Amino acid sequence: MPLTPDWNKERLAKLKEIMPDIFTNEGQLSINELKKVIDPELVSETERYEFRWFGKSKAKREAFTPTDATLVFDPDRSVNPDKSENIIIEGENLAVLKLLSNAYREKIKCIYIDPPYNKDKDFVYSDKWNQDKEEYWENAEYVENGMKVDTNVETDGRFHSNWLNMMYSRLLLSRQLLKRNGVIFISIDNNEIHHLTKLCDEIFGENNFVECITWNKRVPKNDKGIGNIHEYILVYVKDTSIKQELTMTKGGIEEIQVLIEKLKQKKKPIAEAEKELKRLYKKRDFDRGITLYNSLTSDYRLWGKINQSWPNANTFGPRYKVPHPISGEPVKVPDRGWRWKEETFFKEAGFEDGKYKSIIPLHDGSYMCGNIWFSSTEDTQPSSITYFDQVERFLLRSILSFKSDGGIEVENIFGGKSYFSYPKPTSLGKILFDSFRFEPDDIILDFFAGSGTSGHSINELNREDGKNRKYILVQLPESTDPKSEAFKAGYKKISDITIERNKRVIEKIIEEKKAETPDLFTEDNKEDALAGLGFKVFKLQKSNFPRTEFAPDPEKTEEENIELLNRYIRDKEAQMVNAFNKEELITEILIKKGYELNYTLTIKEEFKKNEIYHVTDGNKETLICLDGALDKETVEYFKKNPNESLIVLERALDTTKKWNLKHYMGDNFVAF
Repeated sequence: MPLTPDWNKERLAKLKEIMPDIFTNEGQLSINELKKVIDPELVSETERYEFRWFGKSKAKREAFTPTDATLVFDPDRSVNPDKSENIIIEGENLAVLKLLSNAYREKIKCIYIDPPYNKDKDFVYSDKWNQDKEEYWENAEYVENGMKVDTNVETDGRFHSNWLNMMYSRLLLSRQLLKRNGVIFISIDNNEIHHLTKLCDEIFGENNFVECITWNKRVPKNDKGIGNIHEYILVYVKDTSIKQELTMTKGGIEEIQVLIEKLKQKKKPIAEAEKELKRLYKKRDFDRGITLYNSLTSDYRLWGKINQSWPNANTFGPRYKVPHPISGEPVKVPDRGWRWKEETFFKEAGFEDGKYKSIIPLHDGSYMCGNIWFSSTEDTQPSSITYFDQVERFLLRSILSFKSDGGIEVENIFGGKSYFSYPKPTSLGKILFDSFRFEPDDIILDFFAGSGTSGHSINELNREDGKNRKYILVQLPESTDPKSEAFKAGYKKISDITIERNKRVIEKIIEEKKAETPDLFTEDNKEDALAGLGFKVFKLQKSNFPRTEFAPDPEKTEEENIELLNRYIRDKEAQMVNAFNKEELITEILIKKGYELNYTLTIKEEFKKNEIYHVTDGNKETLICLDGALDKETVEYFKKNPNESLIVLERALDTTKKWNLKHYMGDNFVAF
C-alpha cells in the first residue's frame, strides 16, 4: 500500500548530516549526546578513555564459561594419523577453543586467523552452543542445510557490536593459548581494521602491537573511485621482549637455499647477493627482500637532516686516512668522521704492513678488501660489507606484494574447479609461518581455517626447509551454497573442503618425494618418509555423559518424585555404560583433564580383573578404567601404589572403594 513520506526519517537524516557526533558508530541516535546539545546539565557522567560496545561484558563472560561439548576422533577422514600430530577439527570455534584451553594453554607458538570481514549480513557465529540448544547440533550434525548463523544487517543497530562480540571472546581465549614467546597474525580489511586494533590493544596490550602489515592482494576490478588492492594483517605478541624476533629466516625454499650455497662459495657481498635474491623472489612471485644498511659514518642518525637538539649532534668521529686498495691515495672521509676506530677499520679491511692482504675486484669496477667495500675511485667513501652467509635473519617487511592467487591454487588442487571464494595465497602463509625460529614441538593454530590455506602452507614449508611445524585447524561445518560447484561435487560443508584440500596436498608431497627418492619408501625407511605428513580429524560433539533432563511431576508426592529421579539416574547411568563408545568417552575425559589430542593409549596386561589403559600425551600420563565396576583386587593395587594416577567412572565405585582410593591416592585419583 502506498504511504505518505516518512518525514521523521528525513528529519533524523538531516540531524545526522548537521551533527554526526551525536550518533553512534552504528548510526543510532545517542539520547545522552542529544541531551548534551539541548542542555549539558541534563547529563551527569564520568568520562574516561575506553572502548565500549553493546554486549561486551556478556562476550567476555561467554569466553570463560565452560562448555559441555567434546571432540570425537574421525578415523575415516584422517590421513596417516599415526605418522603425524597435525589436527583438523570440524566444529564451532568458540566451543573448540574452550576445549583446547586446558591442554594447550600457553603451548601455541603462532596463531593465524582470517575471520569474517563484517561485509555480509549472515556471517556472525551464534555463541549458543551448549547441550540445551539445538541451533548448532541439529544443523552441524549433518543435516543437509548445514549451519544457521545470526543475521547482521546494518539496520539492526548492532552491525559492529555483533562482530566485536564474536571476535572478543575468541581473542581472549587466543591469548591464553599463546606461548610467552607467541605471536598472533590477524587478516582484516578496511571494514573493521580500526575496531580490531582497539580490541587487540585491550586484549594483548598496546605495547604488544608489532605492526600492521599491508599486503597487495590483486589488481582492482572496479573502474570507479579508488581501486582497492590491499588488505591488512595485524601482528601482536604475547610478550614485548620478542618483538625483534619477528624476522625472516634465510631458509624456507629449496631454490633459495641452493642460491645461498652458491653465494657463499663466491663470497659475494650482501649488495650483490640481494640483487640475485630479488630476481629469484620475483620468479617465485613474492618478495622476501633483505633490508640491511652498511655505513662507516659516525652519524648513527641515518635518516634525514640532523636535528641539532639531539644528544651528541655535534659529535664527530676520528678522521684518519684510509688508502685506496688500487691507487693508494686517501679515500673520502665521511663528513662526520669514521664510525670505527682506526685499528678496528684496518683489522676488518685486512690491512697489515702497509697493504691489503686480499683485493677482490667486482663486476662494477669496485673492490672488496676483507669486510670493507671500496669504490673504483677515491671519491666515494667505503662501506662495511655483510656477507650473505653471515646473515641469519632478515627483516619481515610491513608491505608485502604477491602475484600468486589463492583461488588458482585451490583450483589446481581440485582439478580446475573453483570450490572456495577468495582464499589467501600460500605464499602469504609461508612468509608468516617462517617468521619465527620454530622448535620441534611448536604448533600453529588457525581457528578460521576456511579452505585450509594455513595447513597447505605449513605442509609445503616443512617440505621445503625440512622443519616440522605442526598445525591445528578449526573450521565450522557451515553448509556450502547448494548452487555452488563445491556442493554439486559432494562438499556439503566448508569443513569438507578444508579436509580434502589438505589431504590432496599431502598426497601430492608424498608422490613428489617418491619420484625424487624412491628408496625413502622402502619398508625400512617408510616411517621416516611419512613422518609429519598427515592429520587427525576430530568433530565437535555433544558430551557422552548423561544430561539431566528430569522434571518432577507436580501431581505426584515428594517421595514418588524422589523415586522417579532415582530411577531416571539409574537408567541414564546404565545407558551410558551400555551404549557409550569407549574411545569417545576416553577422549572426552582426557580433553577435560588437560591432555593434548595426540595422546597414546596402551592396554596394561598386568591388571587381570579390570581393563585398564595407560595414557600419555608426552607431557602427562595416567591410568584410566571405564569398567562398570572396579574390582577389589584393583583397588588394593592402587592402595599400595598411591603415586600412580588413576581415572575411573563414578558409578564403578561404592562408597568404601571411593573413600579408600581418595584416602590413599589423594589428587592422583579422579572419578568422573
